[in-house]
Amino acid sequence: MASSISSLMSAAEQGDSAAKEALFAALYAELHRLAQRQLARQGFGVTMSTTSLLHRAYIDIAEQEGAAFPDRTRFMGYAARVMRGLIIDYARNRQAQKRGGQFEITSLGIEAGNAADSGKLIQVSDALDELARADPGLAEIVDLRFFCGFTFAEIAAMKGVSERTAQREWEKARIYLHQAIRAELES
Repeated sequence: MASSISSLMSAAEQGDSAAKEALFAALYAELHRLAQRQLARQGFGVTMSTTSLLHRAYIDIAEQEGAAFPDRTRFMGYAARVMRGLIIDYARNRQAQKRGGQFEITSLGIEAGNAADSGKLIQVSDALDELARADPGLAEIVDLRFFCGFTFAEIAAMKGVSERTAQREWEKARIYLHQAIRAELES
């Protein structure tokens, strides 16, 4: 199966739309689990369905010109980043609506508790974007571990390093993100 996915990825990169659809079908179950994991991690106030998130992510990925995915792992990492971006955009949009962006009557009992959580989600996303600018390798480890759910052994195999090195990189990324979020809260 791994070789067929690789060949589908190659054909999709060449612009073969049938290969893109076949690749999506082959990875659908795994992408669906990834979307479920993304929404479960955000849990609060995200009313988007798993299937809706998956399909929006697919549309975004399919529209990307020149995106290269040499293997399944990089594709899944990219899909996780796209899904995270969609969830963040959704949370920002909801926050804008709460501030009068769209005049809509909402129930205060449910909506009021979610504003702080949406803010936390946006803070984490901004800190992760900052980490990606400072050290793309560490940001990739966070995407693979936290958003894709890969084990340290799988990440180590993908990156060609030892499992212990992958764990150390994860710890560095966590420390960086913690400090970035803390600094933002204090300012």
